[in-house]
Amino acid sequence: MKAQVFRGVKQLKYEEIPVPDIADDEVLVQVQVVGLCQSDIKKILYPLYEPPRIFGHETAGTIAAVGSAVKNWQVGQRVVVLHHIPCMHCAYCLNENYSMCDTYKNITTTAGFTPSGGGFAEYVKVPGHIVRHGGLIEIPQHITFEQASFVEPTNCCLKAVKKAQIAPGQTVLITGAGPIGLMFIMLVKYFGARAIATDLIQSRIDKALSVGAEAAFDARDADLPAKIQQLTNGMGVDVTLLAVPSEKAFSQALDCTRKGGKILFFAEFPDEVEIPINPNVLYRREIDLIGSYSSSYRLQALSADIVFNKRIDVDALVSDRYPLKDLAAAVEKAVSPTPETFKILIYPEAASH
Repeated sequence: MKAQVFRGVKQLKYEEIPVPDIADDEVLVQVQVVGLCQSDIKKILYPLYEPPRIFGHETAGTIAAVGSAVKNWQVGQRVVVLHHIPCMHCAYCLNENYSMCDTYKNITTTAGFTPSGGGFAEYVKVPGHIVRHGGLIEIPQHITFEQASFVEPTNCCLKAVKKAQIAPGQTVLITGAGPIGLMFIMLVKYFGARAIATDLIQSRIDKALSVGAEAAFDARDADLPAKIQQLTNGMGVDVTLLAVPSEKAFSQALDCTRKGGKILFFAEFPDEVEIPINPNVLYRREIDLIGSYSSSYRLQALSADIVFNKRIDVDALVSDRYPLKDLAAAVEKAVSPTPETFKILIYPEAASH
C-alpha cells in the first residue's frame, strides 16, 4: 500500500509499504479520508518525534478485515476510527483526565513503524484495546466519510467548551477563525452562547460571521477591548478561547475577559515561548486560566451525535482536498494559507478508485 512516511523534519516520503498484519483482536480499516490537523503539521515540521512514523488521526474509512476474535464488526462497515482510548481505571482516568492516561497516550492506531495514528496511508490497523472499548463508531448512511472525519476534532473542541463551562447566555471570545476557531463558533452557538471572533485575515473574519459569530474583528484593531466592552454591557466576555498560539492574543484575552471570567488555552504554543504575567491580574480580577488538550472519552457519543445529526455544519469548514501523494503540498498550504484556506482533507488513492 502507499503511505506518507515521516523520515525526518520536513521530510515526507510517499512510499510503498506492507499492509499491516492484524492480530485476532484487531481490525484493518481502508482509509477513505483523513483530516489534516495542526498537531500533524507540528509533528512534521519540528523535531518532536523520532522517524520513521506515519501520522494522521482524523480518520474515516471502511473495515477491510477483522481478526477472528473480533465481535460486532464486519468487513464493509463504514467507521470513524478513534486513535486513542483511555484505560478507564488509572488515577488520571478516575479523575476524568483521560488525555493524561498512559494507555491513551501510548496505544494508538498504526499503518506501520512506531504507532503514530497512521491515517496518512491506504490502510490503518486498529489495536484490540481500541476495538474493544469504543474506538470504532459506525457511520450512518446519510453521513459522508468527509463529515464523519470531523468526529475527533469536534470532540477536542467540545472538551474545551465543556471545560470552560460555557453556558447559554454567555459571551465567548474566540481568537483565530481558522478551522478550529470556526468549529468553536459553531459549538458555542449550539450551546446557547454568543460568539465573538478575531483573526488577521479578512476572509476568515467574514467566514466567522457566516458560520454564526455575532461579531468578528481584525485582531490588530486597537479598539478591540472597547468594542468588546460595548457588546457586553461594559463587562467583557465570560470566556476567551485561545485558538491561536499568540502572545498578543493572550494579552488581548486579559483585556477583554470580564472579572471572574475564564481564559482557555487550546492552541499549543512553541516550547520556547514564555508569557510574562502579573499574578495580581489573576488574583484581583479572579481570572481562571485553563488548558485543554486532546479529546475526552466521556464526550465521544455527544461528538458523534453533533456531527451525525448535523447540529453544526462541518461541510462549511472544508476548503481544500488533496490526494495522499500531495500531503507535503497540503502541509505547505496549511502553514501559508490563502485567504480561502480553512480545513484540508486528504484522500488515499485506493479510496478514489
